[in-house]
Amino acid sequence: QVQLVESGGGLVQAGSSLRLSCAASGDAICIGAMGWYRQAPGKEREMVAAITSGGSTVYGDSVKGRFTISGIDAKNTMTLQMSSLKPEDTAVYSCNAYDCNMEFNYWGQGTQVTVSS
Repeated sequence: QVQLVESGGGLVQAGSSLRLSCAASGDAICIGAMGWYRQAPGKEREMVAAITSGGSTVYGDSVKGRFTISGIDAKNTMTLQMSSLKPEDTAVYSCNAYDCNMEFNYWGQGTQVTVSS
């Protein structure tokens, strides 16, 4: 079983930066990919960014050029650096991870990011 612990959410002003981290833990785990998804009130969940254990990355169109995902390090930690934040980035951000066989999928509890105008 894999546990995902997120940190770094909060309330910031538009134009600010914020960093989210997600740490995966468990017995003899092997993480193949990690990513961030977000869901704003009344909207569908969307993929923000994802990274594989090999370092390949993918970003949602709305965050390209503003957000940077990094990891997955030896401690199975992944970080999302968010810059030039906009009010429309306000959402609950959830960490997601796949095992190395891409067979099992895990979710964190979510962390609130609020960007004021």
